[in-house]
Amino acid sequence: MHALIIGGGIGGLAAAIALHRHGWQVRVLEQAPAFTEVGAGLSIQPNALRALEALGLGDQVRAHALADAPVGIRRADGTWLIRNDIDRLTRRHGPWLTLHRADLLAILHQALPPESLETGVQVHQVRPDGTVTHTDGTCTADVVVGADGVHSATRRSLWPDAPPPRYVGYTTWRMIAAARPVEGSVETWGQGQRFGYAPMADGRVYCYAMANATQGTTIGMADLRRRFAGWHHPIPALLDTGSPDAVLQHDTYELPDLDTYVAGRVALLGDAAHAMTPNLGQGAGQALEDAVVLARSLEAARLGDTPVAEALRAYDRARRPRTQMIARRSRRLGEMVHRASTPFAVARDTAMRITPSSVVARSMTPVLSWTA
Repeated sequence: MHALIIGGGIGGLAAAIALHRHGWQVRVLEQAPAFTEVGAGLSIQPNALRALEALGLGDQVRAHALADAPVGIRRADGTWLIRNDIDRLTRRHGPWLTLHRADLLAILHQALPPESLETGVQVHQVRPDGTVTHTDGTCTADVVVGADGVHSATRRSLWPDAPPPRYVGYTTWRMIAAARPVEGSVETWGQGQRFGYAPMADGRVYCYAMANATQGTTIGMADLRRRFAGWHHPIPALLDTGSPDAVLQHDTYELPDLDTYVAGRVALLGDAAHAMTPNLGQGAGQALEDAVVLARSLEAARLGDTPVAEALRAYDRARRPRTQMIARRSRRLGEMVHRASTPFAVARDTAMRITPSSVVARSMTPVLSWTA
């Protein structure tokens, strides 16, 4: 049977690998001229690592990554709000890894037949019967996977009345700083803005920042350095080593809940189905989980025991409640961090300082406990 995957990001490639390993002939259409990712790191949380292991890629990812469970959360002056018990955290949930997104994409590419990957193809229309119209013509597949991101053409085709992605009020920057020793993966909270950093295997440091801003505002490195100049070490030093040309800025969007992720022979996956704020670091992880569950749901269809549409409905039942729950949690966390009120920030920080690390570890269970 033939599967057509629209979108060659992490979710699309993972879906192609999962289906390929279940015996499907796969074809991936990517609208960009090349499969590339620059300037960004990625945290592979325990649930995401289990998904990669289910794809047979766990060892390869570990070889390119640094084991790096989150150390905790600090205030801008350096005071610890939460300091995790790393041993307790990893015993309870499993390992965290940090690597460059480009390294993960390279691992995913190498797991697929080169002839299955096509770039420079823009999709115009998708129909429920599996027919896809694109820049190179029209094709039909037994199943179509829309993994084409927050502004998905697949979703616009088949869910024309669904609400569009909404801007959540803050923008996000990502960069890779020069190699320097840091204590581990740390996030720092201010009022309406925050900064995070995590060491990578080659010694460089992945950094990200978020701040309340009007949609469409462009803020460069000079302003970032001014914003965080008074924050604790090593934040100013990390920003000083970053190249202005290497900073990626993206406004932060989330997708309102859809009633279903499937239509006929078509399924949405990853951000196309459930784009969420990055506050829990679960965007890529949920796409990887989607890919594993999708392939397993479709196994009965490949064997001829179940119609494709019925198998996809099973995928929807398995994935929609979980992904929408995680999106809600991520939204609430962002609202707590980005509320620009001094009295609220004082109360928030006080509550966090008195919360035991064991409670923090348990609170992560609904998100991190997924297994393949």
